[in-house]
Amino acid sequence: MKLAISDAKIAIIGLGYVGLPLAIEFGKKYKVLGFDVKEERVRELTKGNDKTREADLDELKKVTLDLAKNKVGLGFSFKEESLLESNVFVVTVPTPINQFKCPDLVPLLKASVMIGKALKYGDIVIYESTVYPGCTEEECVPVLERSSGLVFNKDFFVGYSPERISPGDKVHTLTTIKKVTSGSTPEIAQYVDELYSSIITAGTYKAPSIKVAEASKAIENAQRDINISFINELALIFDRMGIDTNDVIDAASTKWNFLKYQPGLVGGHCIGVDPYYLAHKAEALGYHPQVILSGRRVNDHIGAFIAEKVIKLMIKKDHKIKGSKALILGITFKENCPDVRNTRVVDIYKELVQFGLEVDVYDPWANSDEVKSEYGISILNELTTDTTYDAVVVAVAHKEFLELDYSTIKRNNGIIFDTKACLERSLVDGRL
Repeated sequence: MKLAISDAKIAIIGLGYVGLPLAIEFGKKYKVLGFDVKEERVRELTKGNDKTREADLDELKKVTLDLAKNKVGLGFSFKEESLLESNVFVVTVPTPINQFKCPDLVPLLKASVMIGKALKYGDIVIYESTVYPGCTEEECVPVLERSSGLVFNKDFFVGYSPERISPGDKVHTLTTIKKVTSGSTPEIAQYVDELYSSIITAGTYKAPSIKVAEASKAIENAQRDINISFINELALIFDRMGIDTNDVIDAASTKWNFLKYQPGLVGGHCIGVDPYYLAHKAEALGYHPQVILSGRRVNDHIGAFIAEKVIKLMIKKDHKIKGSKALILGITFKENCPDVRNTRVVDIYKELVQFGLEVDVYDPWANSDEVKSEYGISILNELTTDTTYDAVVVAVAHKEFLELDYSTIKRNNGIIFDTKACLERSLVDGRL
């Protein structure tokens, strides 16, 4: 089979935090279709807007205009029939966990069914969505075969290149992060590697198999999760000793080989989710992972621990807990980013409400409709001096919160708890 990179007509399936930057970069060199099942999202991007704030809007506008003038560029669609013109399909749909903390492959498999209907002889499907090792070949490929009527590695081929997007990070962007690639045959692996090499300035690493590439993604996030869980467990211990965890970390980090992780909430689309994918596969093979799941248990408990600390600080200042007003600043999973997927700030909110507090949430970065739909929480549109609070919890270190005059929102004997250790220490009553 003769493959030519120059002949690639690429369809990016899913235009979120991962898919959109990829579509823009590929659109600079190839004819690209940005596809999303959400008509509203497609219309938004067609108008040159991006609610995720990941895209450079000037680049987005330029690459979409290029399509009308040249053979390369980026177009958008929500209609399945538009996929028929493509020969390379890149899947960047979400892979969340369900309420039982098991992998939810529904979006991935639905995308595979849809792509299968558009597959032709010689086409390639590249998955970027995070999965457990073996998922691409064991779950996705059979769906592609059934939907297309074609034979894997004879009529069509598959690759895997795990996404490494860090939402909100304007330094470590798509092109500046080394990309792991792989393919279902040596020839396809080489093709996939060359395709990504044409847009990734940091270079690529061709893994020996799809399973290895899948596993590399799973462990890089599980490793961070475990390291943070260790620091979070230390925070639980040092709290009982009356020691500030950040002081301990500052002292320990004077040694050259100490890894300076910070305690905190662990949410988002990667660290708080991916370890469960690895654990799921391990358990399916008859091994119950100890370290991975113990780290998850510690990190999942931090929201409740923060809420309990807030209540204790309020009691120290003689607050009547039931009916007191609390303000949580931030609900996205990280600072200076609108992404609310799997945010653990919700854990703090739920605990404080259960204690009987009246809780407001303010986040200038979050989409209020999305928060309401996902979590059932109505967030404030703005902060005013008309309302003051008995407790203020800084949950996310947005730049706006670093410059906030807290005296205008906190009552005279109110408390401030800083979960990110981002405020001047003299301002706060407690921090994680």
